[in-house]
Amino acid sequence: MSDVHAARRGRLRAHCSGTGSDAALVSRPANIHYLAGVAPPGAVLLVGPAEDILIRPRDLPEEGGARADDDLRVHALDAPDGDPAVAAADLAGAAGAGAMAVEEHHLTVARHRALASVAPRLRLADLGRTVEELRLVKDDEEIACLRIAAEIADQALGELLESILVGRTERHLALELERRLVDHGAQGPAFPTAVGTGPHSGRAGHVPTDRRVEEGDFLTVCLGARYRGYRCEIGRTFVIGAAPDDWQIELYDMVFAAQRAGREALAPGAEYREVDHAARQVLDAAGHGEALGPWTGHGVGLEIDEDPKLSPAAMGKLDACVPVTVEPGVHLPGRGGVRIDDTLVVRPPADGGPELLTITTKELLAL
Repeated sequence: MSDVHAARRGRLRAHCSGTGSDAALVSRPANIHYLAGVAPPGAVLLVGPAEDILIRPRDLPEEGGARADDDLRVHALDAPDGDPAVAAADLAGAAGAGAMAVEEHHLTVARHRALASVAPRLRLADLGRTVEELRLVKDDEEIACLRIAAEIADQALGELLESILVGRTERHLALELERRLVDHGAQGPAFPTAVGTGPHSGRAGHVPTDRRVEEGDFLTVCLGARYRGYRCEIGRTFVIGAAPDDWQIELYDMVFAAQRAGREALAPGAEYREVDHAARQVLDAAGHGEALGPWTGHGVGLEIDEDPKLSPAAMGKLDACVPVTVEPGVHLPGRGGVRIDDTLVVRPPADGGPELLTITTKELLAL
């Protein structure tokens, strides 16, 4: 991956050169990981002008034993309380840089002032979301990591469904799912696992409670695995014990139709808001449009909530090799609800259309 990371830094360097900056200071952890392959806590990445340097606090072990690529110099600060960002500005100024682009959306005001004070002749420019834009389209290696993360999440969920669920608490089930993710090779959960039962089911981002699973409940589960830094997401809804009631079948079929419409709308060139509209109009027609959140999906990768946002006001069009979620849901207060969530990779129709990474069945199972 050394060549891959070096090529990514080269694209960033070319962008900075084109906008009048001799160097770039990257401080957002996910962006550092994308450009360097690792992101030690507290580290920053200086790209150019003479060389690329990963600057980190002193005596801090790299996460999981991972190492930066061979083309990248790693510099550990001498002072235990030193600021890597300030050290980067000093190094850039000493190397003759006249201007350095920084991630103003991530730096604090105090840190920005410290950079200006240590290298007063160094002009600071806004890098904006340039690295996030570079991260949008994934390469084969990134998609392979997402595919493995999805396989791990599918395995963990599948094993849970084979166990006895009645009488167990939402919190217990969430903890067991996260343990199973690690057992199958994940670095950890991609985000806090959500398990909702009965009247809690169908809530987006529900924090598990001590409510116990009961016969006849809807059970919604949303989880994801983190593998080599990349994060996937899957959400499913089931019925506990007996056959589902008519209202449960009707609600499930409606959300499933909305989710399918969203998945089928994924194609290179499709507008973000068109994908949202495809899923949203199904729920609108059934009188449940207001129950849907502000978006029906989002990008995934080194973060679980990346660009693009599939929402009514989102501007932009999908590219091939962009991984996204499609995750409509409806919650009926006091009764419960349904959420169905998949991670997919946008592919052209000639390649078979969107690639589904999370393959656990979407049939309404009675467990």
